Amino acid sequence: MRSDLPDNPLAALPPSGKLLGLDLGTKTIGVAVSDAMRYSATPVETIRRQKFTLDAERLDELIAQNSAVGIVLGLPLNMDGSEGPRVQSTRAFARNLSARISIPIAFWDERLSTSAVTRMLIEADTRRDKRAEVVDKLAASYILQGALDRLRHG
Repeated sequence: MRSDLPDNPLAALPPSGKLLGLDLGTKTIGVAVSDAMRYSATPVETIRRQKFTLDAERLDELIAQNSAVGIVLGLPLNMDGSEGPRVQSTRAFARNLSARISIPIAFWDERLSTSAVTRMLIEADTRRDKRAEVVDKLAASYILQGALDRLRHG
Protein backbone atom coordinates (compact mmCIF):
# COMPACT_ATOMS: atom_id res chain seq x y z
CA MET A 1 0.00 0.00 0.00
CA ARG A 2 1.40 3.39 -1.00
CA SER A 3 1.64 6.29 1.43
CA ASP A 4 -1.24 8.75 1.32
CA LEU A 5 0.98 11.75 1.96
CA PRO A 6 -0.59 14.67 0.09
CA ASP A 7 1.39 16.70 -2.46
CA ASN A 8 1.96 19.25 0.30
CA PRO A 9 2.06 17.34 3.59
CA LEU A 10 2.81 20.61 5.43
CA ALA A 11 -0.34 22.45 4.32
CA ALA A 12 -1.96 22.11 7.76
CA LEU A 13 0.78 24.15 9.44
CA PRO A 14 0.24 27.85 10.18
CA PRO A 15 2.23 30.22 7.91
CA SER A 16 4.48 31.52 10.68
CA GLY A 17 5.77 30.67 14.14
CA LYS A 18 8.02 28.04 15.67
CA LEU A 19 7.60 24.38 14.85
CA LEU A 20 8.59 21.30 16.82
CA GLY A 21 10.12 18.39 14.93
CA LEU A 22 9.67 14.88 16.31
CA ASP A 23 11.50 11.66 15.50
CA LEU A 24 9.31 9.00 17.08
CA GLY A 25 11.09 5.79 17.98
CA THR A 26 9.99 2.78 19.99
CA LYS A 27 12.21 3.76 22.95
CA THR A 28 12.77 7.48 22.46
CA ILE A 29 11.34 10.63 20.91
CA GLY A 30 13.87 13.01 19.40
CA VAL A 31 12.76 16.64 19.63
CA ALA A 32 13.93 19.69 17.68
CA VAL A 33 12.59 23.24 17.37
CA SER A 34 12.73 25.79 14.59
CA ASP A 35 13.48 29.46 15.01
CA ALA A 36 10.50 31.82 14.64
CA MET A 37 11.55 32.72 11.07
CA ARG A 38 11.71 29.00 10.20
CA TYR A 39 15.23 29.08 8.79
CA SER A 40 16.88 26.49 11.00
CA ALA A 41 16.10 23.52 13.19
CA THR A 42 17.90 23.02 16.49
CA PRO A 43 18.01 19.74 18.45
CA VAL A 44 16.35 20.11 21.86
CA GLU A 45 16.25 16.80 23.69
CA THR A 46 15.61 13.10 23.56
CA ILE A 47 12.62 11.92 25.57
CA ARG A 48 12.91 8.38 26.94
CA ARG A 49 9.51 6.90 26.14
CA GLN A 50 7.40 5.73 29.05
CA LYS A 51 3.61 5.68 29.01
CA PHE A 52 1.86 7.77 26.35
CA THR A 53 0.44 10.13 28.98
CA LEU A 54 3.89 10.94 30.38
CA ASP A 55 5.37 11.36 26.90
CA ALA A 56 2.49 13.66 25.91
CA GLU A 57 2.88 15.72 29.09
CA ARG A 58 6.54 16.36 28.26
CA LEU A 59 5.59 17.33 24.70
CA ASP A 60 2.92 19.69 26.13
CA GLU A 61 5.66 21.34 28.19
CA LEU A 62 7.96 21.67 25.17
CA ILE A 63 5.15 23.14 23.04
CA ALA A 64 4.49 25.76 25.74
CA GLN A 65 8.18 26.52 26.45
CA ASN A 66 8.90 27.08 22.78
CA SER A 67 5.56 28.72 21.87
CA ALA A 68 5.28 26.16 19.06
CA VAL A 69 2.42 26.59 16.58
CA GLY A 70 2.76 23.19 14.86
CA ILE A 71 4.48 19.83 14.92
CA VAL A 72 6.36 18.10 12.11
CA LEU A 73 6.32 14.37 12.86
CA GLY A 74 8.67 12.08 10.95
CA LEU A 75 6.81 9.37 9.06
CA PRO A 76 8.91 6.18 8.81
CA LEU A 77 7.94 5.01 5.32
CA ASN A 78 9.53 1.93 3.80
CA MET A 79 12.18 2.61 1.16
CA ASP A 80 9.65 1.90 -1.62
CA GLY A 81 7.25 4.48 -0.16
CA SER A 82 4.87 1.90 1.29
CA GLU A 83 3.61 1.95 4.84
CA GLY A 84 4.49 -0.68 7.40
CA PRO A 85 3.71 -1.23 11.08
CA ARG A 86 5.92 1.68 12.21
CA VAL A 87 3.86 4.12 10.10
CA GLN A 88 0.65 2.78 11.65
CA SER A 89 2.17 3.22 15.11
CA THR A 90 3.27 6.79 14.25
CA ARG A 91 -0.18 7.69 12.93
CA ALA A 92 -1.79 6.27 16.10
CA PHE A 93 0.59 8.34 18.25
CA ALA A 94 -0.33 11.45 16.22
CA ARG A 95 -4.07 10.77 16.63
CA ASN A 96 -3.69 10.36 20.39
CA LEU A 97 -1.49 13.45 20.67
CA SER A 98 -3.76 15.62 18.52
CA ALA A 99 -6.64 14.82 20.90
CA ARG A 100 -4.61 16.49 23.68
CA ILE A 101 -3.09 19.50 21.95
CA SER A 102 -4.47 22.44 20.00
CA ILE A 103 -1.75 22.76 17.35
CA PRO A 104 -1.67 20.89 14.04
CA ILE A 105 0.54 17.88 13.35
CA ALA A 106 2.00 17.41 9.87
CA PHE A 107 3.83 14.30 8.68
CA TRP A 108 7.19 14.47 6.91
CA ASP A 109 8.93 11.60 5.16
CA GLU A 110 11.82 10.62 7.42
CA ARG A 111 13.43 7.92 5.28
CA LEU A 112 17.19 7.83 5.86
CA SER A 113 17.17 10.61 8.50
CA THR A 114 18.69 8.47 11.26
CA SER A 115 21.21 6.85 8.93
CA ALA A 116 22.23 10.27 7.52
CA VAL A 117 22.73 11.67 11.02
CA THR A 118 24.61 8.55 12.15
CA ARG A 119 26.89 8.75 9.11
CA MET A 120 27.57 12.44 9.86
CA LEU A 121 28.45 11.61 13.48
CA ILE A 122 30.75 8.77 12.41
CA GLU A 123 32.48 11.10 9.96
CA ALA A 124 32.90 13.58 12.81
CA ASP A 125 34.59 10.75 14.76
CA THR A 126 31.96 10.79 17.51
CA ARG A 127 32.25 7.87 19.95
CA ARG A 128 29.52 5.23 19.73
CA ASP A 129 28.12 5.92 23.23
CA LYS A 130 27.98 9.67 22.49
CA ARG A 131 26.26 8.99 19.14
CA ALA A 132 23.55 7.02 20.91
CA GLU A 133 22.87 9.99 23.19
CA VAL A 134 22.37 12.52 20.39
CA VAL A 135 21.21 10.64 17.29
CA ASP A 136 17.45 10.91 18.01
CA LYS A 137 17.34 14.65 18.62
CA LEU A 138 19.66 15.21 15.65
CA ALA A 139 17.35 13.05 13.50
CA ALA A 140 14.42 15.21 14.68
CA SER A 141 16.41 18.28 13.65
CA TYR A 142 17.17 16.69 10.24
CA ILE A 143 13.46 15.92 9.70
CA LEU A 144 12.39 19.41 10.75
CA GLN A 145 15.07 21.06 8.59
CA GLY A 146 13.80 19.16 5.55
CA ALA A 147 10.28 20.43 6.24
CA LEU A 148 11.53 24.00 6.79
CA ASP A 149 13.41 23.91 3.47
CA ARG A 150 10.26 22.70 1.71
CA LEU A 151 8.17 25.45 3.35
CA ARG A 152 10.66 28.11 2.27
CA HIS A 153 11.21 26.89 -1.27
CA GLY A 154 7.84 25.35 -2.02
